[in-house]
Amino acid sequence: MKNNQENQIVLGGGCFWCLEATFRLVKGVTNLIVGYSDGNIDQPTYEQVCQGNTGYIEVIQLTFNPTIISLDSILTIFFTLHDPTSLARQGNDVGYQYSSAVFYTKNDQKNIIDKVVLKVSRLYIKPIVTIIKPLKNFYVAEEEHQDYFTKHPNQAYCQIIINPKITKLRQYYSRYLVSD
Repeated sequence: MKNNQENQIVLGGGCFWCLEATFRLVKGVTNLIVGYSDGNIDQPTYEQVCQGNTGYIEVIQLTFNPTIISLDSILTIFFTLHDPTSLARQGNDVGYQYSSAVFYTKNDQKNIIDKVVLKVSRLYIKPIVTIIKPLKNFYVAEEEHQDYFTKHPNQAYCQIIINPKITKLRQYYSRYLVSD
C-alpha cells in the first residue's frame, strides 16, 4: 500500500532495464515497475513497443519517499546517467521507444523538472530533448522484464551497457545509495 509520504514519477531513458537497475540502488526509492507509457494502444506488448510505431516509450514507474530523497535528486541522477540530448535513441538502442522522457504525476512536479533541466543543461553541449509532459498512461511490462539485471547479471547487455551506468552511479552519487 502506498503511504501518504510517497510520490511517483515515470522516467524513460533508453532501455528500461538500465534505469531499473540503477534506481534499485537509490535510497528512498520504495518501488520500481518497468513498463510502457505515452502510447496509443491498450495493453501493449514488448514486441509491439519494439516495432517503434505504437507511440510507447520504455519507462520505469518510480515510487519514492521525498523525506529520504527529493525529486530534484532523482531527476539529477536520471539526467546524468543517460544522454538527454539524444533524440529517440540511447547508444545502440534506436527508436522512439528509447526516448528520454519524464512523465509527471502531479502538476507541482513540473516546476521541479524545469529547474533540474536548467541546472543540468550546462553539463551538455547539445540541448536537452527530453520529452516532459503529464503522465497519459502506464502499462506494466511483462514479468520477464521486471528486475532484469538482477535475474541476468552476466548477460552481455547487462555487462556492457548496464554495469557502466551502475559504476557511474556509485562514483558520482554514493551518498544516495543503499548500503551494499
